[in-house]
Amino acid sequence: MSPTPEDHVLALRLAEDTGKILIKLRENLVDNGSHHFAMKDAGDAAAHRFIADTLAAERPDDALLSEEGADRRERLTAERTWIVDPLDGTREYAEPPRVDWAVHIALVMAGRPVAGAVSLPAQGLVFGTYEPALVPPMPSPRPRVIVSRTRRPPAAQMLAAALDAEYLEMGSAGAKAMAVVRGQADIYAHSGGQFEWDNCAPVAVAEAAGLHCSRLDGSPMVYNNADPYLPDLLICRPELADRCLEILRG
Repeated sequence: MSPTPEDHVLALRLAEDTGKILIKLRENLVDNGSHHFAMKDAGDAAAHRFIADTLAAERPDDALLSEEGADRRERLTAERTWIVDPLDGTREYAEPPRVDWAVHIALVMAGRPVAGAVSLPAQGLVFGTYEPALVPPMPSPRPRVIVSRTRRPPAAQMLAAALDAEYLEMGSAGAKAMAVVRGQADIYAHSGGQFEWDNCAPVAVAEAAGLHCSRLDGSPMVYNNADPYLPDLLICRPELADRCLEILRG
């Protein structure tokens, strides 16, 4: 089986519409003086509820794995499973006016993300597999490695040191991956812990745009596993992939 054109459109629409809900909710929460933690919880809950309800109505036979929902084991034998992060970067969401948070929507079949979308609602942007983005050329021979604003994973440090790269800092995983898609960064290497919902949709979008996506050892990203822990990934420009993997393999 393959995804239908409607699957690509649905992923895009879900990511965009969920983002609009989150933007409106954040505005209301700020007006009401809501606490940081209350904003995070409210955003997670509202986004998950909208995505789950929409998929139940429009794709009732498909399975769902959401960061904010119960893990139902029937997804492991389902032909089609949606893997979503309703609000990636809750910390940034709860720190307005930060814009580096995202919504992740992906459809997985046979372990592969075959359709997906990532929206950056506070920036009014959505990227999907329906009409893949065109990655701009590198503006400089010196690569740019994107990392979290609070930590620099060992993999990113290895690459930055070996390639004499500069660091860029950003919040959510989706925002980081889309920075490579947008040509704002060249390498996103993560080690130290993620789950499938953190990177499934970003990988779908990045692969559709022609970027290299793999585990740090070069093996493929495989999704809808019994254990959704998926601790590392590499998203980079294809011309940098061989060198990055060589460095990471030591």
